[in-house]
Amino acid sequence: MKDAIHAGTVTITTRSGTEIEAYLAEPLDTPTQGGIVLIHHAPGFDQGTKEIARRFATWGYRTLMPNLNHRLAPGAEPDDAAAAARAKGGKADDELLDDVAGAVAHLKPGNVGVIGHCSGGRQSVLVATELDVQAAVDCYGAFVLGDAPAEFPLRMTSLRERLPDLRAPLLGLFGNDDKYPAPAEVDELDKLLTELGKDHEFHRYDGAGHAFFAADRPSYRVEAAVDGYQRIKAFFARHLGA
Repeated sequence: MKDAIHAGTVTITTRSGTEIEAYLAEPLDTPTQGGIVLIHHAPGFDQGTKEIARRFATWGYRTLMPNLNHRLAPGAEPDDAAAAARAKGGKADDELLDDVAGAVAHLKPGNVGVIGHCSGGRQSVLVATELDVQAAVDCYGAFVLGDAPAEFPLRMTSLRERLPDLRAPLLGLFGNDDKYPAPAEVDELDKLLTELGKDHEFHRYDGAGHAFFAADRPSYRVEAAVDGYQRIKAFFARHLGA
């Protein structure tokens, strides 16, 4: 197995022409299997998510993670930029689509998938309803079917009306101990996508709550994460492989 990669910060141009920071990890010495846009979680453009990008690069994918907080806090530390974003209610959907459209274009030509964790999971579903991607992965994204409550730190609105436009196969990975999204919301989303005839597969994990992929947090659950990565790898191989 050849797993040499190159990774570092680059500048990309969004669909509207704005330049933003992004993290690019790409394989060396192996044919690329396509591209992956990695949408970081609410804590921001951090080292833990960059490590995930490097993992995907060892699988043979050019992986690009746009810094969703760059416009708001260019040059700031990830924690500070994330705090500034939370104070504004998070990333607006139209701006998210602008950033990710630029990331997709940067990875073209070829097949491109999108994956996100936490708020990024919901955003991954949003992207798959709007942009030309060939696969989408939602890792415990909440508020796909309902609005976030008023007291919630991020303003997120339902994607229910957009789901008939879902244009890519969707893989969903969820913890049964999670509250956002709770198992009942996952069940409802599964049922709705089935009724709409959308290609999707969901997997749930007992004993896992929110952020079970986060290896640097107490929420990490090794069995769920290992199985989840195996499923992500197989899913992207089916839909993005050369």
